Amino acid sequence: MNSSTIPLDVAAAEEHLMRFLSVEGVTGHEANIAAAVTDALKKIGVPESAIRFDDANKRIPLPTETGNLIVDLPGTRPGPRLLFSTHLDTVPLCAGAKPRREGDRIVSDGTTALGGDARTGVALLVVLAETLIKNKLPHPPITLLFTVREESGLHGARELKPADLGGAVMCINVDGQLASDLIVGAVGQENWEVEITGRASHAGVAPDKGISATLVGAIALTEAQRAGWFGKIIKPDGRGTSNVGIFGGKDNKPAGDATNVVTDFAYIKGEARSPEAAFATKIAEGYKQAFAKAQGEVKDHEGVTAEVKFTHKASYPPFELGKDSPVVKRATKALGILGIEPVYVFSNGGLDANWLDKHGVPTITIGAGQAEIHTIKEYVNLAEYEKGCRLGILMATLDEAAT
Repeated sequence: MNSSTIPLDVAAAEEHLMRFLSVEGVTGHEANIAAAVTDALKKIGVPESAIRFDDANKRIPLPTETGNLIVDLPGTRPGPRLLFSTHLDTVPLCAGAKPRREGDRIVSDGTTALGGDARTGVALLVVLAETLIKNKLPHPPITLLFTVREESGLHGARELKPADLGGAVMCINVDGQLASDLIVGAVGQENWEVEITGRASHAGVAPDKGISATLVGAIALTEAQRAGWFGKIIKPDGRGTSNVGIFGGKDNKPAGDATNVVTDFAYIKGEARSPEAAFATKIAEGYKQAFAKAQGEVKDHEGVTAEVKFTHKASYPPFELGKDSPVVKRATKALGILGIEPVYVFSNGGLDANWLDKHGVPTITIGAGQAEIHTIKEYVNLAEYEKGCRLGILMATLDEAAT
């Protein structure tokens, strides 16, 4: 198959996209969009027996309406099983989105984000199945995976059971902007949090009898910055980034109650990212040391210090594929047929691909037109969406010998 013989029904592909963009499904509430996808798959000829949900939602530590949606398409020719994946959920800013076409773009009404991240992927996987079935294209066995809670921690992919993927040897994940950009790797992330319990006292009458939790936190963050652990991090033994995202009190309330009371509790939460899992952990440990040092610097009149409880844990692992990886070679070959020069990208953000790779399925992430994601300016570039659809169809149908 070459670029001119790809039997893509562009109008139908755009109709699928518009439909899925109009179905609300913010992270954790994916039941409606999953039902819409299931309905669309049945209408294009996928038997109900090929459509199933796993029980990942029972293992996700946040309320989640449904498990991952998994679809098995039998091969029409021999070959190793391929996996195509994307995520069902959108960020909360997409709630109530009203998509409309504006020239060569799909946009929202300007009051919400759109949800092209990753409804472009959802539509692409349905278009792929429809194109293969309608045109009886030869292809190996294929599994379609629609994950839940990607936007709130990659939970669906993390809690996926690898056995549910049917022995897939490679994966094409759809979650990007440009068809030419092949995401071949991504950083890993370590999350950290600290609870600082100080002692309240009257800030005017007896400030020396208090232990300020906010001061401990402020000194610790200053110490972390001075030691080179904040923001962009470049050390002799590694590189990465870190951020402090939350500095507050209990139950999403402010740290402290009033200006005349020494703050007795503060909660701080942050992250550390690196291409190397061990270095992400080292960044988190750098923060732990900074808080320990700050703890010793803030004392009450009796020399008592605050209680500092610091914890950290891995959020997702890093990965990187070589250009000689079969899935990268397959994508490169398909782009070549489309006349597109590939750009190999290492992402500073996490993707479902991080966990799919960890599960033993080397995963490349391709783009399909989503742009300005997570903002009210979000739009879908329809030309890139069409390229993404063509790329997906080619990757599904390429002869093994051709790669």
